[in-house]
Amino acid sequence: MRLPKMIVLLAALAALAAALVIGYLVLRPPVALLTAASFDRPRISPNADGEDDLAVIEYRLSRPAAVSIYLSAPNDDRYYFRQDERRSAGRYRVLFSGVVGGYTLPGETIAGVIESRLIPNDTYTWVIEAAGDGETEQKSGTLIVAEADSALPEITAFEISPAEFTPNQDGIRDRVSVNVYLAKPASLSVYLEDVAGQRYFLTEREEGRQPGDMGNHEYDYDGGVDQGMVPPPDGEYAVFAVAQDDEGQRIVREERLAIRDGGLPLVEIVPQKVGAVVYFSWMPYAERYYTSLDTAGEKLAKPEGVISDLTTLTLAQGDLLVFKLTVHNYGATPVRTAGPFPGTVYQFDQTAASLEAYEESGAWRIGINCHTAYSDFPWRWALGPLDELQAVYDDERDETYYYLLPGQRAEVWGAIRMTEIRKARNPQECWAGLIHEDVGIPPFQSRVGAREIELVVPPAAPG
Repeated sequence: MRLPKMIVLLAALAALAAALVIGYLVLRPPVALLTAASFDRPRISPNADGEDDLAVIEYRLSRPAAVSIYLSAPNDDRYYFRQDERRSAGRYRVLFSGVVGGYTLPGETIAGVIESRLIPNDTYTWVIEAAGDGETEQKSGTLIVAEADSALPEITAFEISPAEFTPNQDGIRDRVSVNVYLAKPASLSVYLEDVAGQRYFLTEREEGRQPGDMGNHEYDYDGGVDQGMVPPPDGEYAVFAVAQDDEGQRIVREERLAIRDGGLPLVEIVPQKVGAVVYFSWMPYAERYYTSLDTAGEKLAKPEGVISDLTTLTLAQGDLLVFKLTVHNYGATPVRTAGPFPGTVYQFDQTAASLEAYEESGAWRIGINCHTAYSDFPWRWALGPLDELQAVYDDERDETYYYLLPGQRAEVWGAIRMTEIRKARNPQECWAGLIHEDVGIPPFQSRVGAREIELVVPPAAPG
């Protein structure tokens, strides 16, 4: 049977087309992997003067490839700008400032890690290399690097003190000082980094030198506690100082820092279970309570019960104004306190300092204040009895410190001998306060449990 002429013709045309396609694929030359590569100028002078600081690198890939860009010196040293970086097919354009991966020259000793650095002034052969599917192609040319500002932004000093600190506002190693010295002007950043890579940046102190100037730079770090923030968790941290100059050269130095017992201190005076917030009462004075630098008076026993009467409290001139209250550490960190301890009796004209209980930065104390007091909160007591506080010996300072632990409550009591009557302020108010010395008084803790107190002249003794 004969096939129709049209079918035969179409079959012949299809066969011819297939043959042409196969012949083209077999005979045509393959497309280059790296179809173009160039630097837009033969010379750069990377010194941040705005002229010839940069060269533009362009290249084109016909297929995906691993790309390397490097400069080869006359002595065959190689300086990599890119090394085996995967790229898909397409056209690429990148700026080159003469900065390559970090390196050191023979005989150099540089503190820290050089992450990026200008290549030395010289005449180089630039090479752009693409590798993929078992083939490698290169294109090359010449680049002169001249007048480069090659001085490194060295960090010649990087000091941290102390190496362990406790950001909890207790006045003992609450801050860490970091000193950095820059050998040339450069941007500088200092930060902590934990094992998970979380960074905590430090703020430079304003000491007259501008950020980025050559010279010494100081950082003072408190963990954020002074701003009311929770500090980083306790643990070991890397501290990095990173300097980068205008040319893009970058140096990193690393030291270690440990954070211990960090936390935001949170303390308050809590009300009695019933009655007034602060227990105020009176009792006759006895000489056995007299306390001074040379005399250790008897401690007043803790008053029992509660006071719910908020009317004016009347006592005779020379009697004792007695108080009792409860403090609560509701935070997650211990809080430091210092004596005099509960039960101490003050004369009206005495102060804590007169008993050698001087203000201590970071220490917490309960204070009593009255309208006629000679100073603000002159009478102060520790946050709890000695036997209820946690004693911590600091061998570095050869001191024992006392702490109210997280979640702990303690009762504080004492008395003031009220010997002075001032007509303009009689009756007067007296109240309690919670004092964080050299730090401040927490909100709503400066005037707690105010009570009106009236003094009367005692009747004359018979005879």
